Amino acid sequence: MTEQFNCHYCKETLFGKKYILQEEKPYCVKCYESLYSNTCEECKKPIACDNKDLSYKDHHWHEACFNCFQCKQSLVDKPFSTKDERLLCTECFTNMYSSVCHECKKAIIPGTRKIEHKGNSWHETCFICHHCQQPMGTKSFIPKDDKNYCAPCYEKQFAMHCVQCKKAITTGGITYHDQPWHKECFLCAGCKKPLTGQQFTSRDEFAYCLDCFSHLYAKKCAGCTNPIIGLGGTKYISFEERQWHNDCFNCKKCAVSLVGCGFLTEQDDILCPECGKNL
Repeated sequence: MTEQFNCHYCKETLFGKKYILQEEKPYCVKCYESLYSNTCEECKKPIACDNKDLSYKDHHWHEACFNCFQCKQSLVDKPFSTKDERLLCTECFTNMYSSVCHECKKAIIPGTRKIEHKGNSWHETCFICHHCQQPMGTKSFIPKDDKNYCAPCYEKQFAMHCVQCKKAITTGGITYHDQPWHKECFLCAGCKKPLTGQQFTSRDEFAYCLDCFSHLYAKKCAGCTNPIIGLGGTKYISFEERQWHNDCFNCKKCAVSLVGCGFLTEQDDILCPECGKNL
């Protein structure tokens, strides 16, 4: 008795017919294609067993359908890119989506190195110093007037030099007495601590932090003995070579403010007229 050899799905005999094994079970071509064939992304038809099945990221195409979406040329055995799940040859992708070099105006091919700055792109070899014309690559550079300069050329052409250390100022600085300084060079003449971002005052063309200036030069209040710093519109009273903070110029006995009022003196004390009557 002849052993049966039938399609696992439709049960029709497979003797003398072409068949395909799937999970060690035989299927006739019609059943296999109906159950297991992939659908072509382009023509939406099943990819038959006798056709080449080309796949990319879980998508499948007939060999004849594996073409560039834009120019329709075959992409079989050629490099390609994808955009919005559409196949594009390298040339079409470059023309449609690649950056254009700010210098030579040609497309920057995907995968090649490029330089980006303020919304513009350059081929690595096109990103050159405007002065010396040498490629800057990933080295530091300084932009000026829509042109880019390598650090040495910028220093020679444009940079101001710090009045303290005499070196070029390339990344910010401060101006004091119409002269340029590095922030790290602008120091208190007394304690040598940086003054950038701090309140300071000056004397004899030198800058001092408030602590040093108070210790060295500020007048002392006759009332509280603390320094009187004349910054920010600070007001004080001066009388016979003595000074007081406005808040400290008070009657010695009743503590009433004497600012803008008449007063009397008793040795080193100041008194309001009323307290002075009782002496």
